[in-house]
Amino acid sequence: MRPAARNLSVALGLAFVTALAPAALAQSDADRATARALGQDGERALAAKDYAKAEDDFRRADSLVHAPTLMLGLARALAGEGKVVEAQEAYNRIVREGVAPGAPAPFGRALEAAKKEVHDVEPRIGAVTITVKAASGGDVPGVKVLIDDAPVTAASLGVRRLIDPGAHVVRATADGYKPAELKLTVAAGANVDAPLSLDKDLDVPAPPPGAAVPVSPSPAQPEQPAHTGASPWPWVAFGVGGAGLGLGVVTGVLALGKHSDLAKSCVGGCGPAQQGELDSYHTMGLLSTIGFIVAGAGAAAGITLLVVQPKAETPAASTPAASLVVGPGTIGAMGRF
Repeated sequence: MRPAARNLSVALGLAFVTALAPAALAQSDADRATARALGQDGERALAAKDYAKAEDDFRRADSLVHAPTLMLGLARALAGEGKVVEAQEAYNRIVREGVAPGAPAPFGRALEAAKKEVHDVEPRIGAVTITVKAASGGDVPGVKVLIDDAPVTAASLGVRRLIDPGAHVVRATADGYKPAELKLTVAAGANVDAPLSLDKDLDVPAPPPGAAVPVSPSPAQPEQPAHTGASPWPWVAFGVGGAGLGLGVVTGVLALGKHSDLAKSCVGGCGPAQQGELDSYHTMGLLSTIGFIVAGAGAAAGITLLVVQPKAETPAASTPAASLVVGPGTIGAMGRF
């Protein structure tokens, strides 16, 4: 760092303490106070060339209160560690964001320092061009590449990729191929090619083109045991018979009542006034007869089905039931089967 920059660093370290307060009114007082303390710790770490601690202090402070003074300290710490690619991005972020009109003076000075210092790190940035091919020739499908255990996107392969100077390890893997590794050293500002060649892994043969992919058969479904419970149909017949019996009894009682009324009102013969009552009497009588017929048929069918059905090995899950329903203008049967 140049002497002018060091002097500016000290000045900013003293000034940003008061500049943070109006910079981020949305933060709590505790956040702003913590950011100020971390910024001061970061400035002391920079002065002592403890760049790793300075990076941590400034990252934490900027996450609490984003300010160009804190970003400048972070950029300087990154540059001191040799992380020049990230340092350049930090400087450029300060330049892109700028400062608002009326911002504290330390913010403006931090912006001017970023514009100058970014040019100091640019010549130190190296570049690497990674290419991955099969040993037999051609591209490798589904290749995965790491630089120092950090993943490299497919779009970065085969093109110039910025990298920090120093020693690096590039690894490439793909299904059906043996992994490859390349160690390289990038000098400051140098461009390096990193070609990797992958050999086929003969222990894992690839399926021939067009071959059907074997599909594991579905596990056989366990055979469902046959139902051995007693048949519900005898109880259905008894239920219907019981409903018919109830219908016959109810309508029979109603018919008898109608007959008694007609006997009193039709002395000497029924006239037109009694015709409705007479029709109702005949209807009730017919329904009563039908009900008793159904009752008899249901009982007979139920007994027959009980006699001829196979002997039950397990009890039936539920027993059918039927009941008579009589309501205004309604006579019927309701059951559960």
